[in-house]
Amino acid sequence: MEQNPVITMQPLNITAKLAAELSLADWQVQRTTELIDDGNTVPFIARYRKEVTGSLDDEQLRTLHERLNYLRNLQDKKTQVFNILQEQNNLTTELATALTAAATLTEIEDIYRPFRPKRRTRATIAEEKGLSPLADILFDQNIPNNDNNDETDKTDKTAIETAAQPFVNPDKGVLTCQDALNGASDIIAERISDDTACRKWIRNITWQEGFINSVEIVEKADKSDKSDKTDKSEKSTKSTKSTKSDNKKIGVYEMYADFTEPIRKIVGHRILALNRGEKEKQLKISIEAPTDKILAGLEKRLLKTTANAAKTEQFIKAAIIDSYKRLTAPAVEREIRAALTEQAEEGAIKVFGENLRQLLMQPPIKGRAVLAIDPGFRTGCKWAVVDETGKALETGVVYCTINANTAPSKAELKRQIEKYAVELIAIGNGTASRETEQVVAELIKENSLNVQYIIVNEAGASVYSASKLGAEEFPDFDVAMRSAVSIGRRLQDPLAELVKIDPKSIGVGQYQHDMNQKQLGETLSGVVESCVNRVGVNLNTASPSLLAYVAGITPSVAKQILLYREQHGKFTSRKELLKVNKLGKKAFEQCAGFLRIPESPNPLDNTAVHPESYEIAEKFLSLDKKGENDEFLANIAEQLAVGLPTLQDIIKELAKPGRDPREELPPPLLRSDVLDIKDLQEGMELKGTVRNIVDFGAFVDIGVHHDGLVHISQLNPKGSKRTNRIKHPLEVVSVGDIIDVGVVSVDLKRNRIALRQI
Repeated sequence: MEQNPVITMQPLNITAKLAAELSLADWQVQRTTELIDDGNTVPFIARYRKEVTGSLDDEQLRTLHERLNYLRNLQDKKTQVFNILQEQNNLTTELATALTAAATLTEIEDIYRPFRPKRRTRATIAEEKGLSPLADILFDQNIPNNDNNDETDKTDKTAIETAAQPFVNPDKGVLTCQDALNGASDIIAERISDDTACRKWIRNITWQEGFINSVEIVEKADKSDKSDKTDKSEKSTKSTKSTKSDNKKIGVYEMYADFTEPIRKIVGHRILALNRGEKEKQLKISIEAPTDKILAGLEKRLLKTTANAAKTEQFIKAAIIDSYKRLTAPAVEREIRAALTEQAEEGAIKVFGENLRQLLMQPPIKGRAVLAIDPGFRTGCKWAVVDETGKALETGVVYCTINANTAPSKAELKRQIEKYAVELIAIGNGTASRETEQVVAELIKENSLNVQYIIVNEAGASVYSASKLGAEEFPDFDVAMRSAVSIGRRLQDPLAELVKIDPKSIGVGQYQHDMNQKQLGETLSGVVESCVNRVGVNLNTASPSLLAYVAGITPSVAKQILLYREQHGKFTSRKELLKVNKLGKKAFEQCAGFLRIPESPNPLDNTAVHPESYEIAEKFLSLDKKGENDEFLANIAEQLAVGLPTLQDIIKELAKPGRDPREELPPPLLRSDVLDIKDLQEGMELKGTVRNIVDFGAFVDIGVHHDGLVHISQLNPKGSKRTNRIKHPLEVVSVGDIIDVGVVSVDLKRNRIALRQI
């Protein structure tokens, strides 16, 4: 007896796939994957395993790790579907081949769709009534000739009804031939909708040739006539041009009140805006597909051209229309909306992450006492003097509002400046910031003080001040006083202070509350981790929040480090870390190189040289070095049995121990005078600080309390004067950059400033 051939599915070659996607060698992917699987962190691999990975940087490693997880999940899903189909006895060689070729989770879902257990649908109800054989006969489009010579019996309708007659069964609720035909049509419609090839084709053509539309939702129901409930749904979604009297909120979505754009061209920030408008019930969004072309294409795919097929042609055409409009089109619209949103979120998360990276890597202002002010109207402006180490020395309240007598406030601020030799004033950019800035500028000018001020983005300061961590750090301060201290500290060392705040609350993104919060949180945490480990952390002064971002250190281990420090005093060597409870050898390997101990008798403990390389560093120092060109270093690396990248990193650290990469960046822009938005004139040229970057441009602080927008079309490609088109503002500017701008226009009514980069 001949046995059926064993059907198998080829496993996905994840290494080859990743190598092709990321333009890497197979060995790079394989070795990096082994490092990840062995529990090594991304910062550790990027810094201390360059020879193994081929010097992949932090960003490349995180991308590889993310895609590795996706492809492994993809393979698991393929295996799961393969096994289910096998158990159902539905597995065929064609299905196994399709599963092998599937490149996305969506494709796997399409393959499995016809076999997935369904809730009761019109088609399953028809199948329960025994109408599947009739559907098979009709869909095969080969109804045999009727032997009846009556001419009326030779019409298509009669032929179909004749085929349906045996399936009339009152006991099952099939009372007439038409009932049987309706049920068969439902079965055929679902089969067409579940057809993998048809569905993929419809999705692709909708994506390539369809449009996304939005219209304003305006409720115009007459409130005086509560009895009139006719056509309620129409009233709630009627599309008209908006007016202020109709809908006050629509101003935010004015450009989307009557909007259409090709699906394949729409950019991410518009998708996120449309989604928010829909969520707030201000907009109605729809996908406009090339319906006529789709129906014609389905007919071409599904209708046969035999003589007998003519008898069922109209019936099949009707089933195709029903299948598309009732089943496939709504599903494809949901899929496309989901895909557009996913793409938009990925882009927005990437921008958010890059903005956060640039913000965290802003140069610290060390060695200066800071007077920090958290502005406010009714409750006044809370101030705090923070010494050069970040210690809060004194706090208080002044009143800087327009109607207040500012003389006492100026006198108090002057007293603090002189008492503590304050050189910098940090003003939060929240409520009453403009009024406070005016008072501070007047104070500096009236007293000829050698003091400068800067407006500090206070996003997240209130979150920190109300947090458990804020209460633990400053149990005797009220919430507002903690905010003032945080504002001062984030000027002195942005990284050390901002790590205490949920990255999503720092406010350097767009539509962050509308996207996948889990994915956003993971990305931003990865950015913070990358920045912290790139800079390094002083083991004897770091807060638990900062320590928790060091590679290999969990929040619980960070607390144990703090506890050890409190009980035994300052660490005097990196090896002493092994005495900390819960910090084992693996954690030590991951974290040691990123921790600095200035007090250690071994100067290498205050560098980024890993303890595993101390012997190599000491041998290098003892060598008779007559040159350090590439050939010389390659020979030395071979002599010391170390990789060239590791040796080069060691040499950099020995040349400048304890270096802070942030100090290589330009310092923040400090001011001593203030401008008002009313002072701005078209053509005026100013210096400004880039505060936030979005897909359509960059927001720049030019010292007038309201950030101006440099639209992407007004940004200069590097090395040219707007002669090249840029795809994203991040190509030419970064958060914290000091740039020259010109005023294009000023809208005083809406406090909007349009700028151009000079």
